[in-house]
Amino acid sequence: MTVYRKIERFADPQTSKTPAQKEPDPDLGYDFIPKERYTSTEFKELEWQHLWTKVWLMGAWQGDLKNPGDYVTTQIGNQHIVITKDENHTYNAFYNVCSHRGNQVAYGKSGNTETFKCSYHQWEYNLRGELINVPDVETFAQGAPRDKLAIVKLPCDTWSGWVWFSLNQDAEPLRDFLGIIPEHLDPYHFDRMALVNDVTVEWQCNWKTSVDAFNETYHVFGTHPQLTSWLEDMDVQIDCYERHNRYLIPFGCVSTHIEDGAFLSEGLKNFMRMNMMDPDQYTGDGLGVRRAIQQHWRKNGKTLGFDFDDLNDDQLTDDYHYLIFPNITLNIHCNNVMLFRQRPHVTDPNKMYYDLQNYSLIPEGEPTPERPPHRQFKHGEESIGEVLDQDASNLSMVQQGMNSDGFRGLWISSQELRIRHFHKTIDDYVHRKPIKWT
Repeated sequence: MTVYRKIERFADPQTSKTPAQKEPDPDLGYDFIPKERYTSTEFKELEWQHLWTKVWLMGAWQGDLKNPGDYVTTQIGNQHIVITKDENHTYNAFYNVCSHRGNQVAYGKSGNTETFKCSYHQWEYNLRGELINVPDVETFAQGAPRDKLAIVKLPCDTWSGWVWFSLNQDAEPLRDFLGIIPEHLDPYHFDRMALVNDVTVEWQCNWKTSVDAFNETYHVFGTHPQLTSWLEDMDVQIDCYERHNRYLIPFGCVSTHIEDGAFLSEGLKNFMRMNMMDPDQYTGDGLGVRRAIQQHWRKNGKTLGFDFDDLNDDQLTDDYHYLIFPNITLNIHCNNVMLFRQRPHVTDPNKMYYDLQNYSLIPEGEPTPERPPHRQFKHGEESIGEVLDQDASNLSMVQQGMNSDGFRGLWISSQELRIRHFHKTIDDYVHRKPIKWT
């Protein structure tokens, strides 16, 4: 049995604004997780009926809705949604469909408009989806009552720089759904960050196959060996909450899979540079890099334009990695966030849409960069970075294996506890009660 080094935690659980204490691990059983959850159209339909139409979903970045008349379109399953900012600076969400004959009313991914006008018969709606004009209205013997023919609105709210919506008219308040998330993540001040990358990739795998991949570090040593010289992949704190979960990954240290933790690798030197620290001025070894970076940010953060007063010391180096159920993965660092939104394919359980967005904290006094264009393509057509390319190359093969008659289901380790918790939460919705695989 391999003996691993323990990684020192410098966060004080008693004073940290983001709770840092370890939560007790839930008992979720040990047997196979059924493979049919990833491959069957029947389970896909159960998810649609009982999960996607019940939860809150991230719809738009508020930075795309700065001015009255700005709108963003988004899609979940076969439902197309419009999110707007109206003349009262209120956010609205409604279906992207004309009440007359079913044509869409908003075109393109985003834009600015005073009204939405159907391109088919010119029915016109305001920024709240309310009907305001029907050409030749006198030809409708039954009339065209505006209240009856308004586009169906959806619950809509904001948190931390994003607009959220729900397909459930009786959805609980967003803050209730988010639970612990605002308390944990508000100290990062995501609303101060700028979007610097925006990509959608069609992947040949089920959406849960992707969520699973980012819910464990067990794969790092085999899939991303280049990362082991500057981050920990074994001594990782896992915490499961009611719906959501997280792990805390130490960065700025050599993996405990590697015997010599004192080695000052090129990976560690590059991580120091990423954190505005000159490795040539560093006199310690690999075991001291993580703490040195934390002290560097404490001493120099405000001079460099960053206010990290609300973050604990470990947050200055580590990846506080959260799953906001069901489909938002957040890799969170003190001055940047990598966000994944994982959406199901409309018809095929063996495909999905992977939305990748990167946000950066802009130093005080520096201009906000121009919003990047949204890019969309299929896996293999473009690179999304070395590490994510490595993950994506596995996922299509994993999905093929899921469909094999020789595959019995997922056999999960303690390092993959977040996966089992994720599936338990899915069952809380799909089966209206948790299923325990014993």
